[in-house]
Amino acid sequence: MTDLNSYNDLLEPIYGFLKCTTPESWINEAKRPENLNTILIDHLMCELKAGQSAMYLIRKYAVDTQSTQNLLDWFKPYEDFAYRKIGNLETLRGKSSISKAIIAKSTSPYSQDLIDKMVMLIKEELHHFYQVLEIMDQRNIAYEPVQASRYAKGLLSHMATHEPQALTDKLIIGAYIEARSCERFAKLAPHMEEDIAKFYISLLRSEARHYQDYLTLAEAIAGEDITQRVAYFGQLEADLISSPDNDFKFHSGAPLAR
Repeated sequence: MTDLNSYNDLLEPIYGFLKCTTPESWINEAKRPENLNTILIDHLMCELKAGQSAMYLIRKYAVDTQSTQNLLDWFKPYEDFAYRKIGNLETLRGKSSISKAIIAKSTSPYSQDLIDKMVMLIKEELHHFYQVLEIMDQRNIAYEPVQASRYAKGLLSHMATHEPQALTDKLIIGAYIEARSCERFAKLAPHMEEDIAKFYISLLRSEARHYQDYLTLAEAIAGEDITQRVAYFGQLEADLISSPDNDFKFHSGAPLAR
């Protein structure tokens, strides 16, 4: 397995950004062989939801009508699989890239940078979705829908309702979700089978870049110091991660004692 020490420079900013580390009790639960199915299926859905969140941002704030339809068409095979059980590994092969144009609407006050960063993120998340599905297929793990954890909803419920604060908050939340994912992949890798461990380590660079992209966009769009808002969501995120949680998922809190 690749030595995680070589990723220290990449992980150090992540650990500095997050207000707590993953509880040992969560790691102990996650490395149990009987929880592998849950980890993989929930990870699969996290990749799709991360892509959907990015798509929502550029649909709502940045792109023209035709680009909105192009984005919906791009996601359709993945959403058909996840929500309607239509399709399989073969039908999703090679679908993570988009060939149609994504163009900014003339009335959008937000830069092309928002579109470029989010389209790149979507490509990577959908490719990761496919890679998780490959790992599941190799282990004959059937996909079954799982209920989302409290994590993302718990963060989103504290968003502002006015603009541009709502968009800034959504971007800050995106930064925390990507940073936590990066941290958990690093924590989990040493305890997983070799192919999964290598896969998780291969994700560290993209997750770390996604966190930075979200934070950079939040700062640019806010146009003012967002330190206090970042700290506010950082504490909310840490509370969700460190507090007791009776639902074990990829982003769940500290498992209740068995």
